[in-house]
Amino acid sequence: MRVIVVGAGVVGTMHAWHAVSRGHEVVQIERESEARGASLRNFGQIWVSGRAGGEELETALRARELWEGIGRRVPGLGFRACGSLTPLRTPAETAVAEAAVARADAAARGYKLLTAEEARALNPALRGTFTAALWCERDAAVEPRTAQLALKEELLLSGRYTFLGGREVREVVGNASVRDDHGDVHTGDAVILATGAWLGGLVRELAGPELPVRRVRLQMMQTDPLGEPLTTSVADADSFRYYPAYRSEALDALNAHQPQDPVAAEHRMQLLMVQRGDGGLTIGDTHEYEHPFAFDTVEEPYEHLTRVVETFLGRPLPRIRHRWAGVYAQCTDTSRVVHRQQVRDGVWLITGPGGRGMTCSPAIAETTADQLGW
Repeated sequence: MRVIVVGAGVVGTMHAWHAVSRGHEVVQIERESEARGASLRNFGQIWVSGRAGGEELETALRARELWEGIGRRVPGLGFRACGSLTPLRTPAETAVAEAAVARADAAARGYKLLTAEEARALNPALRGTFTAALWCERDAAVEPRTAQLALKEELLLSGRYTFLGGREVREVVGNASVRDDHGDVHTGDAVILATGAWLGGLVRELAGPELPVRRVRLQMMQTDPLGEPLTTSVADADSFRYYPAYRSEALDALNAHQPQDPVAAEHRMQLLMVQRGDGGLTIGDTHEYEHPFAFDTVEEPYEHLTRVVETFLGRPLPRIRHRWAGVYAQCTDTSRVVHRQQVRDGVWLITGPGGRGMTCSPAIAETTADQLGW
């Protein structure tokens, strides 16, 4: 079988990975010279802790298993089973964590409520003020800016993989064939359109104007090296307001009696923080849903995140050396893990995982491969 994958972000690359792993030939086409979208502009988190119970959690756990296995084969991914800590400052925040630990699927997530001392034993860099912390053992991380490159280098070793960068697919011709903007036709047995937040043009022509997917904009930043290990990923209690796993009466009480910081509320923020391989910290993020998106990055969210991080670390944040914005595609029904649609004979559109793309992509691609009988 010959599979044409359009898009070189993490979702497309994982479809290429599964196809090659099952003995098929793959041609992957990317409109940029290399992927430049949300797959690189994220935390690199394999984020199990906040996922909704049921299909979403099962997908994340399977993806976590696949990431670990691929990471052993491709050390360049920088996979590490670091887990995550959410420091807690108030009784209302602790009550939400206690409700999470009481979930029937808490053990699958590796949830445990820790004292501040126990949390600092896991992550000594957290010298700031907090009273307890929620631990999630199943969370992990990879290096987002280099993961696709590492996967591509491994795929090239198979002899069954071709990467074509700097080509935009303009047309589906016949069954399972596409024409790019160089005029070349690429013929296969299946075409996977994994075009990320690119939802216009050919995608709109094939899927129609009522595609149940929206675009979401975010802002993030990265610092100079911290100068010491941050041994776990770190979140704040605003993540409770964002992730479905934490919905409970305790969360309702938190929202009612401990309003979110005005800047965080305006920009729909949470703190997530991961240390990169060079020691710097990736920190974010905001969420913007209304179109047209702003074209500038605004400073108030960065100031808010800096304040929150410094209270956890108990020290000044290193110099911020990168700030950026990104856009990803999210199903309008956010309970859906991904939008998978056959748009022509032999052609499937895979889009809309939202902020779950980095976490869930290996399992999303595995499901596609299974459904298509690869």
